[in-house]
Amino acid sequence: MRTTALLGCCVIVLAGCGSMPVTGDVKAVDASQPGDSQVQVYAVAPREGAAPSEIVDGFLESMTSDDPGFRTTRKYLSADAAQTWQPSEGTTVLTQAPNRSGPLLQDEENQETETAYTLTGEKVAAVDAQSSYQPLAPTDYSQILHLVREKGADGKQEWRIDIVPDGLVLGQSDFKRLYRSVNKYYYASGQANGQSTLVADPVYVRNRTDPVSRMDTATQTVRTLLEGPTNWLRPVVDSRFPTGTALRKGVVALAPDDQNVLKVPLNRKADKASRAACRMMAAQVLFTLRDLTSARVEQVELEGGRGRLCALDADEAAEFSSDSGSGGPDSQYFIDAKGKVQRISGTTEDNGTPEVVLGPLGTGAVAMGSLGVARDELRAAAVSADGQNLYVAPLNADGELAAPVVTSKAKKTADRLSPPSWDDRGDLWIADRDPAGPRLLRLVKGEGEPQEVRVPGLNGGHVKELRMSADGVRIALLVTEDGHTTLKIGRVERRGSQAAPEISVEDLRQAAPQLTDVTAISWSGRSRLVVVGKEAGGVQQVRYVQADGSTPSSGASGVLPGVNQVQAVAAADDELLPLMAETESDGIVRLSPGDNWQTVLEEGTSLVYPG
Repeated sequence: MRTTALLGCCVIVLAGCGSMPVTGDVKAVDASQPGDSQVQVYAVAPREGAAPSEIVDGFLESMTSDDPGFRTTRKYLSADAAQTWQPSEGTTVLTQAPNRSGPLLQDEENQETETAYTLTGEKVAAVDAQSSYQPLAPTDYSQILHLVREKGADGKQEWRIDIVPDGLVLGQSDFKRLYRSVNKYYYASGQANGQSTLVADPVYVRNRTDPVSRMDTATQTVRTLLEGPTNWLRPVVDSRFPTGTALRKGVVALAPDDQNVLKVPLNRKADKASRAACRMMAAQVLFTLRDLTSARVEQVELEGGRGRLCALDADEAAEFSSDSGSGGPDSQYFIDAKGKVQRISGTTEDNGTPEVVLGPLGTGAVAMGSLGVARDELRAAAVSADGQNLYVAPLNADGELAAPVVTSKAKKTADRLSPPSWDDRGDLWIADRDPAGPRLLRLVKGEGEPQEVRVPGLNGGHVKELRMSADGVRIALLVTEDGHTTLKIGRVERRGSQAAPEISVEDLRQAAPQLTDVTAISWSGRSRLVVVGKEAGGVQQVRYVQADGSTPSSGASGVLPGVNQVQAVAAADDELLPLMAETESDGIVRLSPGDNWQTVLEEGTSLVYPG
């Protein structure tokens, strides 16, 4: 309940200026006006003789400010609580700002010296001390703030909060105003042949100066990079920064010079890095900062305790983002009305003219129903139209269609094989949806005996569809359970030897808990998905979802312009390439950045980008 906002805060709208009225009634205002990221809230200390309800409201409002060190915010707390309260321990995100109710009934003997209020709301997300975001199915939130009368410096008794949970509690609009999502980058673990695939690890940092560290956004981002990967991603990635590497003491601002060169002063721990490792460290910094509009960095120079360690520019950093792609713009592939695979060249700027691919998938006798193209665009995997058999064939050479590499024994087409997906290592993934024995399968390099992959977090559900991320360490799963299909993200862990690998999908996380029925997914770039689904009782929508389950900061809800009856979506690793969708009524349509949906093909199914 925000009933005394003006008592707790001063609000300044940076987008425009106006005269200050000097007469008239004081009215309550919301410190954060939804969708306006330029609203800035300044904390104001509690007034003398403030009632307990004013203390609680002022404290809640002050938490939504950029109060340096939360010094003013702490003035609402008792002397002991002000010393022990840890606002950086995490953030609880509610649908709206918390409601305040009370006071709670107290002992008549103590009602003049203590009281309490209850904070309630609907909890939808939590951000931990590592700045890692986790969406939650909406749950009830309830927390008690206890207040006592305490003698101030002037000797007067004032109400103050003496029992308060660590961390912040914010409504969604405040959270989106105060924080932004950034990707920090690490290297995928256990890669062979000198590969160095960068993996995005999304976290949330303050839009402006962080109240606790006093660091600007770029510096916060570099600090969290140096602190290492989040716990969820840690088992499958590595950092090249030596253990203990941190920013040099006292560094609170990082900005490129007039040549767009960013110098990053590190402590002496960084001196342990070899030159090769240092260049990889610099690449981590470059990729981490590339999306920050406040830091246009063309070159990074790392400085250790003994001076300059190494430098790397944006062109040189490209070698560290290597993947198994074709090296050119991704083409689009689809299955025509006759079950043949066709290709739309990625080099054309208009709608393109489809052409039948070389080889048995384009000219063979078996009609195909779904498709997955390897990232190098040299091979493709296709499932027969009846969903029973998986075939792998080259796309650049003629020949006969080889025997299927996987066959499902399920009786119904819908219970057989899912569309296939390739990872960046050239391995092929597919799900057999047979109710008698559902399996997630992996074929090394798309051939040989399929290996069953354990998914311990399914809890009775089964995989309906899957998509591998470009980095190969995350997998998006559509999991059907209790009549609903939801989106979950899993971590791909690789153990054992090369001869006897042990692969499992661990620690499944709900990625779009607000959607009770998800029908289609596709990765879009390194850390984002396109999702087609419905909220409970709602209509179908196409929206972007971050890999951590949060809504991209570029839009209020991440929902894309309307398109009807979407059955499948396809997005590329390159986010500048158009988003494609297969619809029931309009055929295959595409959405280019800044444009509206346009029909590309009136007939065709299973349109995909490589991956």
